[in-house]
Amino acid sequence: MADHPTAMLLTVPPSSVAVVLDPGDDAIHTHTALAAHHPLSGRVTLHPGPGTTSETGLAHDLLAALGKPPLLPGRFPGGRQPAWQAATAWMTALPVTRLTVLRAHRLTARRAMRLLQLQALTGVHLTLVCHRPRLPAALHQALQTADYSLTADLEAARPHYYGTPITEPRPADEPAGPASRWLTLPALDRLVSYDSPRPCADLCTPPPIVWRHRPPPVPLPPRITQQAAHRLHAATAHPRLAAAVASALFTGASLQQLVTARPRDYDDTAATLALHDRARYTDGCATYPVPPWAGVFLRAAACFARLLSGEDQELLAAPGDRGHLLRVAETARLRPPQPPAARRKGPVGRVEWDWRERQEAERYEAMPARRVRPSRR
Repeated sequence: MADHPTAMLLTVPPSSVAVVLDPGDDAIHTHTALAAHHPLSGRVTLHPGPGTTSETGLAHDLLAALGKPPLLPGRFPGGRQPAWQAATAWMTALPVTRLTVLRAHRLTARRAMRLLQLQALTGVHLTLVCHRPRLPAALHQALQTADYSLTADLEAARPHYYGTPITEPRPADEPAGPASRWLTLPALDRLVSYDSPRPCADLCTPPPIVWRHRPPPVPLPPRITQQAAHRLHAATAHPRLAAAVASALFTGASLQQLVTARPRDYDDTAATLALHDRARYTDGCATYPVPPWAGVFLRAAACFARLLSGEDQELLAAPGDRGHLLRVAETARLRPPQPPAARRKGPVGRVEWDWRERQEAERYEAMPARRVRPSRR
């Protein structure tokens, strides 16, 4: 399998840190840095909120700058959200190459160290803008072990915001269709299936998927793919949940089978994802090709899992994530085909995730019972 993405970055000396002094707190410095913000081009400008006083709050601001809801759903050990791990994972996967932090003179030494650690993990070019004539003591302390350059000239600062040569933001590709409209995707039919595969206890290298017992998901048209990916990016900051929904779209797998994946089951170089099914509820343990649009979600999930606890961590959803996973999909306005109005079990407007399962159960119950012939002995 491919090496961990952050591990690969750490084998390369990190880029130096740039510190820009803005002695007069001139608006042109702020406007220039904000104008460079364009995540699709790999440039993020972080303007911390005035109430940001904690390390976690700074991570939430960074997630918001990446276009993510700042809060991660679910429960975490110690009650602390792994916001920095999530931000690191997304910056590694997207990838972001330049991070500019405004109001850096307000950073405590601990928050400045968090940014330096982020820079070391991702290799991002970090620019700290201090709207003061000199470095404050806390930032000076944090930079003692860093390789950094210092400038107070706007024209010298501009390449740090934009890169060299300076490139203006490209227009964003706007997904067609209103974001409020549901995307009905047959690949999500089995997401809440009642099958119960288990992860393999021993090392397992599954063969490529052969669709024997169910048809493969119909490939999404490019326009629908773009819409679904755009919505997933904006629906959650949780890398695992976003990757789980994305994986369901190209594998047609159930939540129970998605739970079987571990970080070693994703190969970024080969663009494959292995899912396990020892009991062969569906097509057994198998390796699925990962389409290019889904790669960013899998890379973020793999990085996030390894930053948390290594190879034994679930790559995608955990067993208790069903409610969170469905809420992410519904926030992104993604759903499976719905029953006719006359056959709905719930109120109008509520997504019925088990419609396909109910159909199959009803067909099975309607089958005439076979007559059992007495055995002759």
